[in-house]
Amino acid sequence: MFILYEALAVFAYGALGLVLMLAGYLIVDLLTPGKLHVLIWQDRNPNATLVLAANTLGVAMVVAMAIYASDSDGIAEGLLLTAVYGVIGLVLMAVSFAAIDLLTPGRLGDAVNHAELVPAAWVNATAHVSVALVVAAAIS
Repeated sequence: MFILYEALAVFAYGALGLVLMLAGYLIVDLLTPGKLHVLIWQDRNPNATLVLAANTLGVAMVVAMAIYASDSDGIAEGLLLTAVYGVIGLVLMAVSFAAIDLLTPGRLGDAVNHAELVPAAWVNATAHVSVALVVAAAIS
């Protein structure tokens, strides 16, 4: 019976992680001009790809640390904590996108939409991962 409980826990945490990563995708899609699926899969835009990849990695780091930190709390409380921490990470990553946009010349969304790789995309991608590391460290 223990293996069934553990398997269901893995499924529940995995499903929650996928939902949070999907939410991260939608947030990046809202913050950038154009549609991500077109920019990445049709236009092969390296900037949009880099920012989305960093966002997805960041969400995964936050979710992984939340799961690790909530291991002894029981499945229901662990899932709740993971969801709350994941949403906090998403909000902070979106805020970092907006803050970088305010503090730098031009529109960050336009830079992410640019066809050639631009430094602003690296700054934004690094900010996503950095915020995720800070949130993950705060969780532990």
